[in-house]
Formats: sequence, structure tokens, C-alpha cells
Amino acid sequence: MLGEFLKAHRARVDPKDAGLPSHTPRKVTGLRREEVAVLAGVSADYYARLEQGRETNPSAQVLDALSRALRLDADARAHLHRLAGVVAEEGHETNVVSPELRQLMSGMHDMPAFVMNSLLDILAMNALAEALYEPFTPADNAARMTFLDPAATSFYPRWHWVAQSTVAHLRQTADPRSRRLERMVAELSRNPVFEELWEQHEVRGKTQDAKEFVHPAVGRLQLAYHSFDVREAPGQSLVVYQAEPGPNADALRLLATSRATRAAASPGTTPVPLWLTGTATSRS
Repeated sequence: MLGEFLKAHRARVDPKDAGLPSHTPRKVTGLRREEVAVLAGVSADYYARLEQGRETNPSAQVLDALSRALRLDADARAHLHRLAGVVAEEGHETNVVSPELRQLMSGMHDMPAFVMNSLLDILAMNALAEALYEPFTPADNAARMTFLDPAATSFYPRWHWVAQSTVAHLRQTADPRSRRLERMVAELSRNPVFEELWEQHEVRGKTQDAKEFVHPAVGRLQLAYHSFDVREAPGQSLVVYQAEPGPNADALRLLATSRATRAAASPGTTPVPLWLTGTATSRS
């Protein structure tokens, strides 16, 4: 069955998509065995034995390389590992946010939405999320924003609760073997509160809750949020904020309108934060 799966998916890959020249007519549909072997970094003989069922114990690393060569999505990759009797390794993340997900977020005109990876890097935001997080320079990583950006303690009225939640979430999502996590912990430990919280080893994921903000342009905000795993991109999560009808929803509309107006006035540039224009109306 493993060989049949590999052969079927090899036939589905357009050589041009794999970056291979196709100057001569092809006798087979898709990729040749030798081409898959080159793309996966294995010998042609070894790959042929896999397809023919004469090799039945590929490693997880080989299966991952074949997944990339055959352009398998997350579901097909997991199935390939199951066929080989190998548990798929964690940590094979992508920081590429799909165009479809970006389009979905851009259509959420009244809800801030963004995508994070397991290290809490913000990979993509819609316009309203950009407006919400304008006080941070830059709004690039939730942990770094919370612990190292001076704007955080005034932006989050319950800063210590946010700090605890952020550290517990980072513990829950990040691969403890990650070198980048090690460097990140060292960086964040410049804030002694982070160092203290990290040593507590609390682990807690995010699914839904409410958060309070004090935005320089519109004052106090209380928003509920929901976090969703992005199935086709392991390690990514989509976070969406929502306001109850009333003052909080009005404040989000003000943020959206002001940012859209400034973006239209200066196409191709990043809008100047509303509170620097002298036109902001405080709601706090």
C-alpha cells in the first residue's frame, strides 16, 4: 500500500511545479522515480525499492522528505506516515499563511483576526487587528509584545493576567527542543516577571476567553476571543476577537473606519496611528 500511495501521488505532481525542466516528451504522468529521489535526497534505487515494496522501514525523516517532494498536504503526510507504521514527528511547522486563510480574515471587517505559530509569532493580521495592535512597534510576537514592549502595561489593564496566560500558552504550544525557543526564553528573561513565570512550568492552551484593552485611540475595550487550529498548517492558530453590541462594537467600528480612511488617503503606506493625529476621542 505504501508503494501504491507513492506512485499515485508521484503521478499528480506537475514537473514544472517541482522546478524541473520538461524539454522532452514524458512517457509517464507526473514525476519520474529518479526525480522524486533527487527531490527527496535519497538514492534512486532506495526510492524504487520503496515503491516496489522491497523496502518497508523508511525513517520519519525520509517520509518527511518524500512528503515535501510530492507536495503532500498535512492529511496526506500523516497518512503516509501511518502507511509506513511511523508516528509523524511534531514541529514540522510552516510560517506561510495560505491565501485562502488571508482572504477569510480580510472579510472579517468587524472582527480583529490574526494567525500565530507555536512560538506566538504573528504571521498575518487583518486590517482591524493591525489597528488594534498599533500601539506596539512592531506587533510581531505576542510574547515579545507582552514582556518587552513598553506599551504593554498600559495597553493591557490586566497585564499580569495576560503575562501568565502568554507564558502558559507558550509552554503548551512550543517544541521544548526548539533552539529558537531557547533563544527566545533568554531574550524574554530580560523581564524578571517572565523569568519567574517561566520557572513555574504552567501549561495552558487558548481556546476562548475575554480580554481587556486600553487603546490610545478609543479607550477601554472588552473583547471575547476564540482560537482555532489551522488544520492544513500544523502549529498555526487563527485568533478572532469579537465585541458584544454596544460601546465595544462601536469602538471597533471607529478603529476600522479611521484606519480605512487613512489608508485610502495614503495608498501604499502604513497609516499613522490615530492617537498621533490629534483627532482621537477617548472612551476611558
